[in-house]
Amino acid sequence: MSGSFDDIETTARKSAVIQERMSLVSSHMYKQFLEYQQSSANTVILFEQIVKNIEMSVEYLKQSFTARGIPTENIYYEYDRTKHIAVLNILWNTITFLSNMKDKPKALSRENNPPLFTGRIIAIKGTIPELITNGYNDETEKKILDLEVASLYVPAEKTSKAIIKRSRLGSQELLINQMDAPREFLLRVIEAVCGGGDYHKEGSKVTISI
Repeated sequence: MSGSFDDIETTARKSAVIQERMSLVSSHMYKQFLEYQQSSANTVILFEQIVKNIEMSVEYLKQSFTARGIPTENIYYEYDRTKHIAVLNILWNTITFLSNMKDKPKALSRENNPPLFTGRIIAIKGTIPELITNGYNDETEKKILDLEVASLYVPAEKTSKAIIKRSRLGSQELLINQMDAPREFLLRVIEAVCGGGDYHKEGSKVTISI
């Protein structure tokens, strides 16, 4: 009989350990889930604000180029609310904005602090046909990141600063309140894309002896 009681006691101890450890895991994942939900909701709001600022920018650009006698039919934007994608065309430049609406929490690494779970709005130079057709997915992720101009990271707390990161500036970050973030993000992306230019391509230089 003592063996049976020992087995029951051992099982009870194992059960208590499992319950305690699973409680810690579920608490950790519940916190992540809440931050994911809240940051996603904030990201949707900021993306809508970016689109409103795109609309205003298009009107200002049309007025400015019209005054300079330049045709403006290639200045326009398109917005697909269902896919969270906005495409802005300014003459020969195309910029695509998309919201990374993933189905799991993702975080930014923070030095000396816990990871910060955020939503993400990405701006890329140009566009990707399959992105427009199928929306954001794992197959397009590498192409998107190769064309990335900047990203706007949106935290769960509305009072916390949003974070703008330029792809060419490494780990450099701009912290900005969420009210101003959509306008500033859009302007910085437009300036980065339209403020530069493209070089003529040249073939490899081969010395030919005659």
